[in-house]
Amino acid sequence: MATSEQMRVHGLWIDGAEHPAQAGATFAVHAPMDGTLLGYAARAQAADADSAVLSSRRAFPVWAALPPAERERILLRAADKVEQASAALLDLVIDESGSTISKARYEVTYTANLLRAAAGEVRRLYGDTLPSEKPHRLSLVIREPLGVVLAISPFNAPLVLLAKMVVFPLAAGNAVIAKPSEETPLIALAFAQILHEAGLPPGVLNVVTGYGGECGLALVQHPDVDGIAFTGSTATGAKIAQIAAPALKRLQLELGGKNPLLVLDDADPVQAAEVAAVGAFYHGGQICMSSSRIIVEKGIARPFAEALVRKARALVLGDLRDERTAYGPLITPQALEKVQRHVQGAIAAGAQLLAGGDVYNGLVYQPTVLYAPPLDTPAWREETFGPVAYVVPVDDLEAAIAAANDSAMGLSAGVLTNDMQRGMNAARRIRCGAVHVGTHSFQSDALAPIGGFGLSGIGRSGGRYSIEHFTELKWISLELGQTPRPF
Repeated sequence: MATSEQMRVHGLWIDGAEHPAQAGATFAVHAPMDGTLLGYAARAQAADADSAVLSSRRAFPVWAALPPAERERILLRAADKVEQASAALLDLVIDESGSTISKARYEVTYTANLLRAAAGEVRRLYGDTLPSEKPHRLSLVIREPLGVVLAISPFNAPLVLLAKMVVFPLAAGNAVIAKPSEETPLIALAFAQILHEAGLPPGVLNVVTGYGGECGLALVQHPDVDGIAFTGSTATGAKIAQIAAPALKRLQLELGGKNPLLVLDDADPVQAAEVAAVGAFYHGGQICMSSSRIIVEKGIARPFAEALVRKARALVLGDLRDERTAYGPLITPQALEKVQRHVQGAIAAGAQLLAGGDVYNGLVYQPTVLYAPPLDTPAWREETFGPVAYVVPVDDLEAAIAAANDSAMGLSAGVLTNDMQRGMNAARRIRCGAVHVGTHSFQSDALAPIGGFGLSGIGRSGGRYSIEHFTELKWISLELGQTPRPF
């Protein structure tokens, strides 16, 4: 028998309170690990999107006019409350997104860190004074909040990515509407409740749960939404850009990645395999910055691959609350089907299957190592979003850099080497939004600019880069003397 919490219907969060969808529709939320019913969420439609935007538009001028010190205090209180609610948040992240306890703990801890980082940015919305061409003119540049920002967040890191997309626009004085993935709506609602308890005024953060085609599209199209932050697939990001273009909405899109990890021949192959395993298999490869293309100089390619196989086979798969468990399930059966299609297609094209290649249990796919997949296969060129490491040997550093850049996407990269001169040479020449020398391709830092080249997106998020993206510059001139008249 389902518990009362499992039967609970979670409403939309609008104006600082829960509300049912106007049409009364709901959808079930299930745990990907075992299919357990976690509850029901309101299934918003266009009318609910309108209500959220109206609420945000009313709240925006009040929040924007609030003294920076008060916005700072609210964000700092929210950080404390995230830590106080850590046990409940851990359970939500584990159950709703299939995260291991270690990954869920990272999300909770880092969310508090993001709130404190955003609080620090509140006092750094700096302007400029400019030398004027006119002798009696004072020329000022100030930074003002953009208005209403729509944040569309993904399922794979549902707390920390939502927080990153929300807290910096809030710090700048914007009102924000969060549209979480339909796979992970409950975490977003819990986060909104925490900010409300910390003193965030009603309407400054609204949460609309539901499906993209029903409420997400209405929010993207809405004329009173000024900016959009989206993290997700390249295909969806391109659709959002197309819809938003006629209204010239401000866009920050962090999209797909097919991220290279270069392993140079001066690296220790066993240590490099340890790093590569984290890059490829963490959270089942469901990280946009996962190290899915592993490019290895031939001198150590075989010993590296053998070490990676040993590591893949040694990873523990099991109870998500067991500290030893390395990762959990893929998010949906459709995600599993895509991983299987990529792996089987690569093998059919000539790749060597060295480890894995099958389902472990339910939606949990085995850590898989494929050696020398053809470079024209979807497995090598498209985002797999699963626990699959594709290992390709190359002749030298030049060939490694060329292989890294042979992609329409350019989100993140890693370079493993003990020669920092070679590492920096590679970092300067790889066409990615971030290159990490000495480690794998996914890293986090609250103040760093996150975003990609090419089909990996536009704009940057994090710290002052988010602040700058979701604020407007205004030039103000003051005539301090008598203005000369031209006629």
